[in-house]
Amino acid sequence: MTPPRTVPAAPLTVAAIQATPVPGDVAGNAVLAADLVRQAGARGARVAVLPELFLCAYHPPTLAADPVGTHVAADPAGVVADTRLDPLRAAAREAGVTVVVGAAVRHPDGRPTIAALLVDRVGAVRVGYDKQQLWGDEAELFSAGDRGATLLVDDWRLGLGICYDGCFPEHGRAAALDGAHGYLCPSGYLAGSAHRRDLYYAARALDNTMFVVFANAVGGDDPWRFNGGAAVYDPEGRPLARGADDGTEVVVATLEPAVLAATRAAHSMLADRLPDQGGPRVSMSG
Repeated sequence: MTPPRTVPAAPLTVAAIQATPVPGDVAGNAVLAADLVRQAGARGARVAVLPELFLCAYHPPTLAADPVGTHVAADPAGVVADTRLDPLRAAAREAGVTVVVGAAVRHPDGRPTIAALLVDRVGAVRVGYDKQQLWGDEAELFSAGDRGATLLVDDWRLGLGICYDGCFPEHGRAAALDGAHGYLCPSGYLAGSAHRRDLYYAARALDNTMFVVFANAVGGDDPWRFNGGAAVYDPEGRPLARGADDGTEVVVATLEPAVLAATRAAHSMLADRLPDQGGPRVSMSG
């Protein structure tokens, strides 16, 4: 499959956000998210990405103890009408920002998932993507998603992934083969993981010559203490902007179509990739 070669007509300014949500406080975390989205919009961002499970916080003991209170419900069309998210709806609408924010979602069939919610520029909320690659004990609390997803903003195509998804080259490649110009990754990387945090998402950018927007939680108490480092990577894997390992930050960068086009012209892996890797492998002794 050869990916579409379209390039967006105009730049897109994005924000990767790192902050510390309160475990279980969906309403309070929505208020915090709303403030951060307004900050992003004031700096010109038209897309803002917040961390994995931000609305309930990535805190498995709390999620296990109160799955009703920490989750938001989706209807069969994926629409989320939870009034606790009203401040975030208002912020997206007022700032003119499309928001990608992590949440625990309960689907109509009872499946709980780790989701990326989309809050569009008129304030409507729906499930955009359910995490496919569950990490460790997440499988005890959540079901895995079964499809990829691409967000369309103006004429930009932005693949969606969540944290551990980005550790799999195939996940980012699937987005690129669907024509993605960028890859949005709400995440939750723990203290001590900085090497992997900084390597995986830069690699996904270079693997696929696409921009990557990585949002991460920060702070919290051991063993659920997160290490920030929110970043926007260019299509060669260089950080355009990066947050510190501590503290709340709204990291803003502009995705330039000319950079995307020049990188894909110079590094044509997507166009040159073989349809397979040569059939059966040959083993030989040395």
